[in-house]
Amino acid sequence: MKTIGLIGGMSWESSAEYYRLINEEVRNRLGSTHSAKSLMWSMDFAEIETLQHEGNWQALSEKMCQAAVSLERGGADFIVICTNTMHKLAEQVQACLNIPLLHIADATAKEITSKNIKKVGLLGTEFTMKQDFYKGRLADKFGLEVFIPNDEDCQIVHLIIYQELVAGVIRDESRQQYRQIIQKLVDAGAEAIILGCTEIMLLVSPADSAVPVFDTTEIHAQAAVNMALA
Repeated sequence: MKTIGLIGGMSWESSAEYYRLINEEVRNRLGSTHSAKSLMWSMDFAEIETLQHEGNWQALSEKMCQAAVSLERGGADFIVICTNTMHKLAEQVQACLNIPLLHIADATAKEITSKNIKKVGLLGTEFTMKQDFYKGRLADKFGLEVFIPNDEDCQIVHLIIYQELVAGVIRDESRQQYRQIIQKLVDAGAEAIILGCTEIMLLVSPADSAVPVFDTTEIHAQAAVNMALA
């Protein structure tokens, strides 16, 4: 079994889900007393959030590379960044390493295209929804057509993530807002919805969408187990 290096804490709410999902899947595959070999570097998300909204991606890149290199030195065989937004820095992180980085968008896109789905709605932080590092990768590498919410709805999705979900706050009113935004994406032509922030799975389930939902947290965790046991 390979050792998984997890860069977490962004937020710890979703990182805890990664840890649970990975270990449950290893136990399911190998037997009841098995668990994953893993290391986690957990960030202080308050520092990360501040730098994100300041646009200081250089400082963020330095923090991410420090974490990744520390995990490699600690014995990790590959790296998992436990957040969608920070994959904006995936290329910089990979360049710091001698071991592979398992990209969350690639794992998600492979799962989607295996279902012959071509048009997807994307929910996440405004960084993920509006910038090209994520949706551009889905389009250019996997041929997916990506729909995002309008500006007002993007802000709603973003604020619910940063003001509620990263703090573990789950509100029915927010779930209803997400349902309405998802339906707009479906009406625009989306054949599936990507939960492109690792905290959204705390709020939204398949029951909240008229089309299939792809939870990036679960998909990424499953891909990590596949890689660890390959």
